Amino acid sequence: MQLVANLTLMFTEVPFLDRFAAAARAGFAGAEVQFPYEWSTEEIRRAAGDLPIVLINLPASDGRGGNGRATDAGARDAFAQGVEQAVRYAEELGVSKVNLLAGPPPIGQDDRTTARVFSDNVALAARRFERAGAELMLEVINPFDVPGFWLDSLDKFLRFYAGQGDPRIRLQFDLYHMARTEPDLVAAIRRAGELIGHVQFADNPGRHEPGTGELDFKAAFGALRAVHYDGAAAAEYRPLGRTEDGLGWMKEAPAWFGRG
Repeated sequence: MQLVANLTLMFTEVPFLDRFAAAARAGFAGAEVQFPYEWSTEEIRRAAGDLPIVLINLPASDGRGGNGRATDAGARDAFAQGVEQAVRYAEELGVSKVNLLAGPPPIGQDDRTTARVFSDNVALAARRFERAGAELMLEVINPFDVPGFWLDSLDKFLRFYAGQGDPRIRLQFDLYHMARTEPDLVAAIRRAGELIGHVQFADNPGRHEPGTGELDFKAAFGALRAVHYDGAAAAEYRPLGRTEDGLGWMKEAPAWFGRG
């Protein structure tokens, strides 16, 4: 596994474009960015240098953040435009994975409409990203942090995946979100198995750096190795203080990954 830093949440002590160099100096092998669309791809490429960008999110709301609009029947055109924007960024930045956030459906929209809209939008995105050479990720977000988020449990993802029948879809498995919804995180990893296409982590509770909560990272990453996951492991947490001051956990990461 390769250790990656989420530059939307980490290294915020410096301007965004300076975070790539900060992550590289700290020893990270790559970066992910939730919403890169405020900056041109040329600016980002220049700032990233040799540090690969492994994942971005589809635009959500105004492109600067948000929880997604893929379940909103009234936002189909905006969603399709967002897919094209993400395709361009992925192609120009060499990004291999794009995360589609389901978001909460609009108030008053019935469940059948929500499921149909999400299915249609996922199919559109999967086709488009396949042509662009990028994998489509779907992320489960816990309902405590984001009430109303439609894809809010592993069970719901697995049901959707079975119904969609599209092998181009992969699960973005966030250890923090899963730890909040699943009674047994290791068992959840085993259930998801080879559907896992990208991994993120933060400690639980709090969503801060490893060591600030109760999550057993060694057991979780051991389970990931057992299901043959060997991709990026992205630190996506909110540092309690300065990012650099909270990186002591990186000394333990080789043991998590079975290297020490």
